[in-house]
Amino acid sequence: MPASPKRSLVACFSLLLSSSPLLAEDDMVESSDWSISSWTFMTSLYTRHFDDDPDHVNDQNLISAEAQFNNGWTAGLALFDNSFGQNSQFLYMGRNWQIRDSDLWYVALRGGLLHGYKEPYEDKIPLNGLGVAPAILPALGFKYRFFVTEVQFAGTAAVVWTAGFQF
Repeated sequence: MPASPKRSLVACFSLLLSSSPLLAEDDMVESSDWSISSWTFMTSLYTRHFDDDPDHVNDQNLISAEAQFNNGWTAGLALFDNSFGQNSQFLYMGRNWQIRDSDLWYVALRGGLLHGYKEPYEDKIPLNGLGVAPAILPALGFKYRFFVTEVQFAGTAAVVWTAGFQF
């Protein structure tokens, strides 16, 4: 039985994150310097849901602002239309890790609070009992000078391609 596209994507990303030899050793150094080193602003270019639910909206209108700290951590806010066209917000923290031998490619993992899934779709995401749910967002990214682009995996629901600039 062939693997579904969403299972293949999740398996590939899980392997990449769990394979520490793929990550540069310098990216694993901890620091207590919480000063902001740069800002990234991004927007969504393309979304594809893995399920062909007719209620799904593939135009997320995402805009996000993310601060990169000197200690390797990131913090950000994303405003977007969720899978059902409802205004939503994702407040998060995370990390980026350079992929070994590449100054251009990285993997990212962000976790935070997701708000905006309301009736009749409030049960479409787990643990949304109070209208706010925890969420984890892995991504594969590419950065060249100021240009940044990522493929973000919205759980097992969708893949989102984003692009923007880092200053």
